[in-house]
Amino acid sequence: MKKKFYLTIVLAFFALQMQAQQPVVQETEMADLMRGNGKIYVVIAVMLTILAGLIGYLIRLERKMARLEKEIY
Repeated sequence: MKKKFYLTIVLAFFALQMQAQQPVVQETEMADLMRGNGKIYVVIAVMLTILAGLIGYLIRLERKMARLEKEIY
């Protein structure tokens, strides 16, 4: 089971690397506009808040599971 998981992660990493080598011909007008207005910091703050919330939730869930496993065994 773990081998399949690790293999999937490695293959996904290689796929992303291959995709990153292709030239990207996109306009970044929206990013430039948001950076110019200072709104990019709001976007980053929201993303960090969501990430911190997810990490906190996972830590709390792990502690609950560890406590339940101790009760069972």
